[in-house]
Amino acid sequence: MYARALATTALSYGVLHHLGLLPDGLGTGPDGTRWADWLDLLVPWLVLAPAAWTMVAAEADRRTWLLFGMGALAYANGHGIHLAGNSLANTEPGPTAHLWDEVVGHAIWYAGVALVVAALATTMRGRPRPPWIGYPLALGVGLTWATNAVGGGTVVPALVLALAASAWGWQRRAELGVVLLVGFLPGAVLLAGELIGRLSQ
Repeated sequence: MYARALATTALSYGVLHHLGLLPDGLGTGPDGTRWADWLDLLVPWLVLAPAAWTMVAAEADRRTWLLFGMGALAYANGHGIHLAGNSLANTEPGPTAHLWDEVVGHAIWYAGVALVVAALATTMRGRPRPPWIGYPLALGVGLTWATNAVGGGTVVPALVLALAASAWGWQRRAELGVVLLVGFLPGAVLLAGELIGRLSQ
């Protein structure tokens, strides 16, 4: 059950954190919104629920649950700020909407992602390496982390955290924790390339 829950979490994160790629936000919804905004309301539920399922399956201890809880609160809070700011920016773009969406919302949201990942990583200790499907799922998570950071303007902190996750994965490369290395090292490379490109402009 643990492996299935973890795989579901990875797939949900990798897919749902790219709703912005939907063409034209799936069209105009009620009161000037986009239908993609309404779908976006489900993202915290569809990402955090399988993550919590993973925690239950792992029989996580209280400290890990506390870490997960803080991450889940930050995730939901930041995502809500982002969604509201982004939806407003679609109809009335301006510096205030940009601040809440692209700066505050993304920073809190992605901090929540990092804490949830840290909690899930804790549950991986001592578990065997995954079957083959775990590696593309891990890569999807790491690249999603990187592309979200590029789009959300959090390249530097995301790069630091990707390197930290990669280092942890290297230390646990004989165990399930290797998925962090497989996922976040390519993400770190992408982020480093983005940062170098920005600095050279």
